[in-house]
Amino acid sequence: MHNNMITRIVCSKSYNPWHNLAIEEYLLKIVKDNEMILYLWQNDNTIVIGRNQNPWKECKCKDFEEDGGKIARRLSGGGTVFHDMGNLNFTFIMDKKLYDLEKQLSVILKAVNNLGINAEFSGRNDILVGERKFSGNAFYEKANSSYHHGSILVDANMEKLSKYLKVSKEKIASKGVESVRSRVVNLKTIKEDITIENLKDNLISSFMEIYKGGSNIEYIKNEHDIKDLYEKYSSWEWKYGETPKFDINFVNRFKWGEIDLNLNLKNGDIDSVVIYSDAMNSTLIKDIENSLLKTQFKMDCISKKLNNIICKTDEKNIIFEIKEWLKSKIG
Repeated sequence: MHNNMITRIVCSKSYNPWHNLAIEEYLLKIVKDNEMILYLWQNDNTIVIGRNQNPWKECKCKDFEEDGGKIARRLSGGGTVFHDMGNLNFTFIMDKKLYDLEKQLSVILKAVNNLGINAEFSGRNDILVGERKFSGNAFYEKANSSYHHGSILVDANMEKLSKYLKVSKEKIASKGVESVRSRVVNLKTIKEDITIENLKDNLISSFMEIYKGGSNIEYIKNEHDIKDLYEKYSSWEWKYGETPKFDINFVNRFKWGEIDLNLNLKNGDIDSVVIYSDAMNSTLIKDIENSLLKTQFKMDCISKKLNNIICKTDEKNIIFEIKEWLKSKIG
């Protein structure tokens, strides 16, 4: 395998999500050839939404911010999560050719097993104990680097989680009415003596064991390096984006996530388009958005544009399903 792999362990001392997401993207930009970085971080009193989600629909933004919370948007797709000091977040940032989801997840599973909890990986992105989820994962890739990140519930405030997060009606209908809370669990309720600190120590030691790396922990010293990224993540534009009044709104829930398509037309052309989605693949959703812009609002033109998107096999299936759905709407 990659014998000359370099490893790094980076921890953040900040509990500010905009700072921590800025560090994450900074590391993604500077990760070297054959390098694997484990980045550990915590956000206090934060709601993090997926790259393509509509914050107004996902959470009670105004109430949350008035109560001192911070809203943050990450680069990766997927759904909305609540972070507080009872969560530990991890990110594996790497040269793309080192990406190996099973190996990365084994670091998490081994750490949790070492603490006496029998956990397993399940479905598209969850880690479970029994039937209950304590960690959700999301992914993002660039040309040469990618990351896989997730949050581990140790002792998070479940009351706040259910107080501020809204669950869409489509989601409830498709899953049957099971409450958000019954499906997630804090590790502390399974094993009382677990703390963020001993979880962190175990993650670091299982990372060293699996990736054969050194144990020195780094902190990003130079705030100057992440200044522009911090400004991006903390900006209103990035968090809330433009939400103009739309002429047309189509919503559908697929197996792989929800699509909420919003269009404005001008002289029969799509003049502006925003797609909200909790689909895992955040880049594909953006590509679809860009391909529809300035297209004639006719199904054959829309199909042609969607067919031209360069994507992987599993993504072709997503595009096919979106086309079939739009045909039933536009004809």
